[in-house]
Amino acid sequence: MKLRSLGVLAAVLLLASCSTVEGAPGPAVPPRAPAEPPPTLTLTSAGGRESPGVVAAGGLPAPYNYGPTVVAEDGRYRAWWCSQLPGVGPAGDDILHASSPDLGAPFTADAAPAVPVFSGQPGGFDAMHTCDPSVLRVGGRYYLYYTGAAGDHAHGNAIGVASSDDGLAWRRESGGRPVVTSSHQVVRPNVYGAGQPSAVFLDGWFYLMFTDTTAAGAGWNGAGQFVLRARDAEFSDRVQALTATGFEPVGRDPVDRARSVVDAFSADWMWVDALDAFAIAHQTAEGTTITFWDREFTRHPYYPLIIPGAWQEGPGLARDPSGHAPVSTSDPCGTVPVDVLRATALNPAPTDIRRFGIDIVDVRACESPERARAVLHGFGVPSPSRTVDLVRDGEKVRVERRSVAETMARGVLGERVPALDGLPVVGTIPAQAPALRSPEGEVGLLDDRGRLWTVPMAAVDANGSVIRDASRSEWDAALR
Repeated sequence: MKLRSLGVLAAVLLLASCSTVEGAPGPAVPPRAPAEPPPTLTLTSAGGRESPGVVAAGGLPAPYNYGPTVVAEDGRYRAWWCSQLPGVGPAGDDILHASSPDLGAPFTADAAPAVPVFSGQPGGFDAMHTCDPSVLRVGGRYYLYYTGAAGDHAHGNAIGVASSDDGLAWRRESGGRPVVTSSHQVVRPNVYGAGQPSAVFLDGWFYLMFTDTTAAGAGWNGAGQFVLRARDAEFSDRVQALTATGFEPVGRDPVDRARSVVDAFSADWMWVDALDAFAIAHQTAEGTTITFWDREFTRHPYYPLIIPGAWQEGPGLARDPSGHAPVSTSDPCGTVPVDVLRATALNPAPTDIRRFGIDIVDVRACESPERARAVLHGFGVPSPSRTVDLVRDGEKVRVERRSVAETMARGVLGERVPALDGLPVVGTIPAQAPALRSPEGEVGLLDDRGRLWTVPMAAVDANGSVIRDASRSEWDAALR
């Protein structure tokens, strides 16, 4: 990665972000006055935190590390970020991967600081540079959205997508072609183009937020974040663009990118079920600002929050695999943890990724049936019949023994949640319910309606159930 001057703009801009082409984006500028109604609610934050040192690095002699994406899954945090390792792929940006059990502890991969997992494809739009990763897991498959460029002087980045079974070995989708390109609506000195994607999966839609320095809605220096959504990961099915009048289908006419959701470069976002809002993380003078939008981007429901501390470029929010905010296991109804990894030093490019975070408190998410159903997915709550109701996919399964529910749930609340009373009870798992084991070794308990619920082995033991080996057809037929 090479930083390049923008002539007169260089006097006022510190160049940052993925600089794979001449005229890379710079840091955010103060936001323009929004035309939308002002926010109505002020959120309370607490619990400011930061890591004692660098948590993600490419290992020497990697010259930079920035633009992380962070996924919390299976009790660990996985991070992918932009770096450059000698001898790996073309002489350009690479995407590295590492994981950690704690956001504040070093991320590693097989005793190494990180491993390269994605690099340029000779002959492709991303022949030299792959950078700015954003990772989702949907339907058991990982999707990587990234910035690609054919060379240092490509005069216009584009966005590609790849998929993977494990988040390590990636296959380019869309025939290796970009899924988003520059709109070329306005000619500006900043010729970066389209890149820095951030993806979220919500209500069956893939949402993609990204930079386009050629868009009509970008600022004087090219800053701006634009939004597309589609029914498929490759953005080929029912694609819609966010416009001044809401989401509109993308047809054969030139793309209208006059509506920016935040004046920034290298932003990240997530959907916060507890707040029923999108949260966009972008850098400002005070640190990482979190700006909130409602579901249809008609208004800001909350005033912004700040995660303070040193920064140079690119906040990566810690999110669940679908791009939603993590749920607090100790206080799911009242607290939303918000953590970012971001580069904090310039040496000479952005590097030294550290962790910073806050908690949003006093949220009252469980007063609304819709929010309670989303936030408490996977949690157990006391039922009217002195058993425990396990919330899953907008339904409840009643578990007779609390000790069994505790092994199945992310946590069991001490009090009932009246907002969940309307959810249907789809089955009851009694003590000593029959248990099945699949040919692959998975185990499950059968409820009183004959439906199978996969559980850890500890649940079978706690329930006093006897396991019987099942054929593949029997297992599949019983699985809910």
